[in-house]
Amino acid sequence: MSIEHRVKQVIIRTLSLEVDPQEIDDEDALFGGGLGLNSMATIELVVALEKEFGLEVPDEDLRVELFESVKTMADYVRSAREGATATC
Repeated sequence: MSIEHRVKQVIIRTLSLEVDPQEIDDEDALFGGGLGLNSMATIELVVALEKEFGLEVPDEDLRVELFESVKTMADYVRSAREGATATC
């Protein structure tokens, strides 16, 4: 299963959305007109992503750009996992 698909599942589960993962495009805006993320949902999403992928998202990484789309979140997860592997 791709990281993008897993991120979509986390979004759906965390926000209690009733949509199929295929209905969310990797490039869809998650704030504003997209899925309508707000600051509270973002915090919940960070916690869920950390749990799903075994990551710890440091405060300095919590930027709006991280949550622009499924693609930006998946790219972050890939990068964080590669960084964790490199430090082991």
